[in-house]
Amino acid sequence: MTTNEMARAVLFHETGGPEVLRLENVQIGDPGRGEVRIRIDAIGLNRAEALFRSGAYWLSPDLPSSRLGHEAAGVVEAAGEDVHHLKPGDPISTVTIGDMSAHGVYGDRVIVPASEVIERPAGIDAVTGAATWLAYTTAYGALVEVGRLRPGATVLITAAAGAVGIAAIRIAKHLGAIPIATTRDETKHAQLAELGAAHVVPADHVLKEVQTLTGGRGAALVLDAIAGPGLETLAQVVAPDGTLIVTSNLDPSPTPLPWTWPLDLRKYANPMFYGADPARMERARRFITAGLDTGAFAPVIDRTFDLTEIVEAHRHLDSNAHVGKVVVEVRH
Repeated sequence: MTTNEMARAVLFHETGGPEVLRLENVQIGDPGRGEVRIRIDAIGLNRAEALFRSGAYWLSPDLPSSRLGHEAAGVVEAAGEDVHHLKPGDPISTVTIGDMSAHGVYGDRVIVPASEVIERPAGIDAVTGAATWLAYTTAYGALVEVGRLRPGATVLITAAAGAVGIAAIRIAKHLGAIPIATTRDETKHAQLAELGAAHVVPADHVLKEVQTLTGGRGAALVLDAIAGPGLETLAQVVAPDGTLIVTSNLDPSPTPLPWTWPLDLRKYANPMFYGADPARMERARRFITAGLDTGAFAPVIDRTFDLTEIVEAHRHLDSNAHVGKVVVEVRH
């Protein structure tokens, strides 16, 4: 491919609903120093991208012509200067795309920093490679590296039907902890139990249910992806000297932060966490790859779409009807 070749990219020129997304032709050049050009085969959708698209994310898009997307799998086409761990033909997954406006991976070919790409293990197909790493690095980093989750500990997981929630359930179970899943959709209770949750409780009754399940002690760890006013209730769920970790703000309403809470309150964000210490990513890579090898961490794919159906894919994402990952496949 030459510097004059064209690629397809999903762009948006204003914030709003799924309808603002446009599949457009753009020039794709050669990767610069520390970059790689990738042929994208599958894209994993995340709620953070819906928030970014709508203008409700913590980081504002660079408009017009903002790109979108954290997570994809494909094959390296070209590597720039100073890239030594990747070469053309290598199957890869992207991990922590920090600047979506510039390097978003919604498209058929993209250029991204090589530091945010890892080799895809042998035997892992593109859909699995696009549906695993963001969810599992988030859940691993929060539960293991920050939360120090131990066997026998009780962990409450909110928004449990999402990809991060399911990853957290499986990691907790893998470590011998006791995952309690919470969701507002009663139709998802049985499926969450099948996926490994020791207990599934309604979000509206979480305090009472967790107190009953733990004999009044509360959860040693709460992993929350919602924030908003409900965080005050979750704080009451945490056992004395326990930890509450907030990974996202799916509820954009103001979040209370009373300093009198007798707990360790942590805000967790993947790019900052792993960017601060590359050794963390290596530990996560080894942990997650081992789980993929045994089948313990196989991602749950809710539904797949074609790249030309990106608007419909985001509508499905916004509906909250899914359990697990929504994936977009790219035909070449």
